[in-house]
Amino acid sequence: MKSCLIVDDSRVVRMVARKILEQLSFATSEAADGQQAVEACKQNMPDAVLLDWNMPVMNGIEFLRALRAMEGGDKPVVVFCTTENEMSRIQEALMAGANEYIMKPFDGEIIQSKFQQVGLI
Repeated sequence: MKSCLIVDDSRVVRMVARKILEQLSFATSEAADGQQAVEACKQNMPDAVLLDWNMPVMNGIEFLRALRAMEGGDKPVVVFCTTENEMSRIQEALMAGANEYIMKPFDGEIIQSKFQQVGLI
């Protein structure tokens, strides 16, 4: 079973994403900010990360850069899931190492489609 770390400061968004990902047969774990996500990845590197941009403590782009610098941090597929929709922000995320980009609000069909595109399912 593949694993996905859901990183978002909204408990509701994490809950919705967890339900969708579990229906797609992913084992899930959660983090409320980038720093918690770094710690989670040090403990157990996931196969995928569903990542919000705007969070307290450490935002999504800071986490992504930290992840990609970690040993084994090049392996997880990172899908940004955010309200940031400016082309410059999307390019910044992709340059930092994101594999895909989803706009909020999202649904199961969107997540399934993106995860299929990157070869996770």
